Amino acid sequence: MIQPALSLHSPLPTPFTSAVPYHKSWNILSKPGAMNIEKALEERKLVKVVSAVRETLKTASSAPVSIAVTGNSGNGMSSFINALRGIGHGEKDSAPTGVVRTTQIPIHYSFSHIPNVELWDLPGTGATTQSLETYLEEMQFSKYDLFIIIASEQFSMNLVKLAKVIQGQGKKFYIVWTKLDRDLSTHVVSKEQLLQNIQENIRVTLQNEGMCEPIIFLVSSFDPSLHDFPELRKSLHRDVCEIRYHALLENLSDTCEKVINDKAITLQRQIGSESFQDTFGIQNADHLGKCLNVYHSLFGVDDESLQEVAQSMGKPMEEYKTIMKSQDLHTVLTGDWALSWMNCNTASYLYSVLSYIPILGNTSIHYLRGWNQRRLLDIVAEDTKTILKKILKDAII
Repeated sequence: MIQPALSLHSPLPTPFTSAVPYHKSWNILSKPGAMNIEKALEERKLVKVVSAVRETLKTASSAPVSIAVTGNSGNGMSSFINALRGIGHGEKDSAPTGVVRTTQIPIHYSFSHIPNVELWDLPGTGATTQSLETYLEEMQFSKYDLFIIIASEQFSMNLVKLAKVIQGQGKKFYIVWTKLDRDLSTHVVSKEQLLQNIQENIRVTLQNEGMCEPIIFLVSSFDPSLHDFPELRKSLHRDVCEIRYHALLENLSDTCEKVINDKAITLQRQIGSESFQDTFGIQNADHLGKCLNVYHSLFGVDDESLQEVAQSMGKPMEEYKTIMKSQDLHTVLTGDWALSWMNCNTASYLYSVLSYIPILGNTSIHYLRGWNQRRLLDIVAEDTKTILKKILKDAII
């Protein structure tokens, strides 16, 4: 029979999919890796950025990940681990199981389905909530990357508190309801109604404590091919990948953004100077179409460069081109009202009027032209950041 959990009075109303990053030493971008990316960006070669990112991610792909399996004693954590690993009870390297408490200390097992992943079978929590704080300290919860909370018969107060602690650490967790075969053999309602009741009970219990939608899987450890077991394995693959790459991708993104920002600031200072215009062949500073092409080339997001990136990523160039706000001058003026106004007929009339005003007029025209070009450059710089973010995401797919 499914019993509601006891109420706690210290809700943590943050979402399950916490934005708190995983902090692992191997998720920090190495200095050589950062230098390679910075050099590629300075050379305006986004295709070299792709190569540098892939090399960095290759190292992260083999990083170890620790998954803790926890819950109340007697909920079948060890049986679940054996089922997840595809190992029968009593086989070599299987987790010991029994009707009495069999796991006394944390024991780790390899997980051949996902390389470099360890499944940690933690001792079950005690029957009283007073021992839970000691349990959390002894199990060193902070060292695990992902948690699987095992439940059966009822979703107790201990399990709610476990979920809150894990969520407070910014870690993801699953709730896995085991022994579903027993529930199905004794139920008096339809199978669909029973499954709905179990999930609804867990959701309501956690929501009453200020927590958001949980990730729930209903399984039977006797048959890992049925119910939610296949979906559970898919989720583990996806989330292990997220754990390995999350912080590293943030570091990569920060590195790219810093280089682009620094470059934009340097170019902003040069805009309007004769040397800048002569170097890049800008005959007429009012010709924004020409300026746009120059800025695309300076940041490596011109059509030729984008085509190289697209081929390297195995994607059509349009995937990168269409996310740009500076695809062409028409797109820019359509999407930026200030720049559009500065280049409309009214603005042209204003330029004409200013040209008749000695000194002040020429100074104002020079300032307005510079503003136009700097605004255009800012838009291209932001587009470059957007494309780099897409490259980073696409690189791990």
